[in-house]
Amino acid sequence: MAAILSCAGFGINYDRAQQKIVKHIIMENLKEVHSYKEVLEAVKSTEKAYLLIYKEGSENSSCAYQNLQKIKDTTPGINLLAANVSKVHDIHPQFGVTSAPTLLEFVNGKFHKTIKGCHKPDFYKSVFEDNIFKATKNEGTETQKRVIVYSTPSCPHCNTLKSHLRRHNIHFQDIDVSKDQQKAQDLVKKTGQQGVPQTEINGQFVTGFNKTKINELLGIQG
Repeated sequence: MAAILSCAGFGINYDRAQQKIVKHIIMENLKEVHSYKEVLEAVKSTEKAYLLIYKEGSENSSCAYQNLQKIKDTTPGINLLAANVSKVHDIHPQFGVTSAPTLLEFVNGKFHKTIKGCHKPDFYKSVFEDNIFKATKNEGTETQKRVIVYSTPSCPHCNTLKSHLRRHNIHFQDIDVSKDQQKAQDLVKKTGQQGVPQTEINGQFVTGFNKTKINELLGIQG
């Protein structure tokens, strides 16, 4: 039987009805750029920047645009732009882009690489968060412990926990157990708990948003 997970310690069951609420959250549009010159101005002031080349009316482009919208406000420190090739014609030739959607990555104002096609929000999120983590490591921090957060979109304590980790530049893998029943069942077997959030730090589990314990295990001050 499928595991039923709740927001740990608060008795809030996650079900399909709650999942639908998440889909109706109003999302901000990506910042549109309208010329090659505007792109150069927008990316020069940040260490990492991304530009989605998309085509209005294309199913794949709509997929990529919407998925990037979903994670835009949950991943701090990301400069995320968009250009519609149906209206803007001088950007994609400059970077050799021949298909849409294509996500361009810029490092220190210079074009670095492309990611073609539409991907799931978790994929884009991992790309952005991994880059933030690498940038932090390059500044001289020690290699951090492996962190996995098991969560659901409707759990407020899950979001508080993840915001805490991001605020302290802790790289983590986020597993949405509402979409993966096998992961949910495995989690219950490992922890004996039918609740989220659960945080796995180098194999050690912390139930709920236990800030003191998480800070202790990860060496977070404050």
